[in-house]
Amino acid sequence: MKATLILEDGHEFKGEALGVLGERIGPVILNTAVVGYQEMLTDPANAGKILVLTYPLIGNYGIAPKFNESSRCWLSGLVIKEKSKIYSNWQAKSSFDKFIKEQRLLVLSEADTRTLAVHLRNKGEMLGIISTNHANPKELLAKIEAFRKNEHKESYLSKISVNRPTLRRKAGAKYKLAILDLGITNSIIKQLENLGCALQIFPYHTKPQEILRSQAQGLIISNGPEDDPGLKEVISNVKELINKIPMLGISTGHQVLASALGAKIAKMKLGHRGLNYPMYHPGSYKAEITVQNHSSVVDADSLRKIKPIKVTGYNLNDHTTEEMESKKLKLIGVQYYPMSPGFDEINDVFKRFLKMLKEK
Repeated sequence: MKATLILEDGHEFKGEALGVLGERIGPVILNTAVVGYQEMLTDPANAGKILVLTYPLIGNYGIAPKFNESSRCWLSGLVIKEKSKIYSNWQAKSSFDKFIKEQRLLVLSEADTRTLAVHLRNKGEMLGIISTNHANPKELLAKIEAFRKNEHKESYLSKISVNRPTLRRKAGAKYKLAILDLGITNSIIKQLENLGCALQIFPYHTKPQEILRSQAQGLIISNGPEDDPGLKEVISNVKELINKIPMLGISTGHQVLASALGAKIAKMKLGHRGLNYPMYHPGSYKAEITVQNHSSVVDADSLRKIKPIKVTGYNLNDHTTEEMESKKLKLIGVQYYPMSPGFDEINDVFKRFLKMLKEK
């Protein structure tokens, strides 16, 4: 079945439909990673997005449920160059083709993803629609315009976040941490449990008093979708927790924490989405390669005006803020995803946060 992606500026990209048929609308983003399609599809931060994968062959290592970042696929649609006809991976339990059908995901395959990626880099992220209904471009552009008017009215947080406080017990736990669930990923939970932490996961709209009553030693504000209308309530609640409990903000959680402190959030022309974003720490020779998935950043100038806060990491490509810290307020914020280096190792960010709890 033929399918078409039309961007809001009128550019059209044709291909073949996979998964399910119909129409899907959403912000069109691209990810430059060579591997990790399963993690991207199940990352709650991508809820409602049309994701373009720049790596040309998708599905070649199949699907292994152990690598899902959440219980389901959250994308509105997916655009790829080519689906692999076979898969080879000793951990795989099923094919990419079976997965997208089970998840009822509309996929545009055989698309010119190279030209599409260059176009988005030049023009910036924008809305788009994938359609198998053979509608003319004017009709599809009208649907994009209608979607724009209601784009920020629906909150995904209510669907993504846990419905009630959930305790994940850890035998002999050394620490008890609270997690404000904006879309926490399984890989982050695994690292925290490997560190010996008992975790109490709270719904995104949990009031400050309930978090403090849990007697958690620290709070993690998780990654999740940006520009969600539900974040206003989250920011308001987090503001009341500053200097009352140590906090670690991750990606969108980092932006929430910065906003609660009074910093501004700036929209990027093209987001950082991939596995190889370099960052460095001022005053040292230390650099890191990070995983990132965001379209907004904390404005560095507004952050510098907040005296207790120190910027501890910058992006080497565009000098955007990657990390902030306040020893006085017991806060750490990271724009990137603190992923495990591998073999069940723990990212240094979590070790630093636990050290902060010890000092408290």
